[in-house]
Amino acid sequence: MLLYMSQPQEATPPPLHSVSVAGVVVREDGRLLAIRRADNGTWELPGGVLELDETPEVGVAREVWEETGIRVEVDELTGVYKNTTRGIVALVFRCKPSGGVERTSSESTAVSWLTPDEVSERMAEVYAIRLLDALDGAGPHVRSHDGKHLIPVG
Repeated sequence: MLLYMSQPQEATPPPLHSVSVAGVVVREDGRLLAIRRADNGTWELPGGVLELDETPEVGVAREVWEETGIRVEVDELTGVYKNTTRGIVALVFRCKPSGGVERTSSESTAVSWLTPDEVSERMAEVYAIRLLDALDGAGPHVRSHDGKHLIPVG
């Protein structure tokens, strides 16, 4: 028989995490879709918070459409990335464009198709790696960062 311990247990609050989705949209010529964010001016993948009632694939298609005007077919999960400072877990999917016309939104001040070299030049490493990982075919990758630098595995 197990006895319940009568001493009070200190409750530890559960960690708070947010799940986001992002799309690595690869055009037939190898160029990659990127946005310049309206809130901070940085170049990143189109994406955002996953809604409670949607699947990751539906969420990434919605986010890419909302931020860029491009419709996509979602191919596969290429990486899972955690920002350890902000508690954000990002699911990144490789996608193919299937229609639409590039346009900015309230969340983007520019939309551009970049080469892999341009991605490396314009984006912070923690965001550029998501696009480059999606191209290598060795995923899904699992990486963590502190918002500025990748955290080595192990």
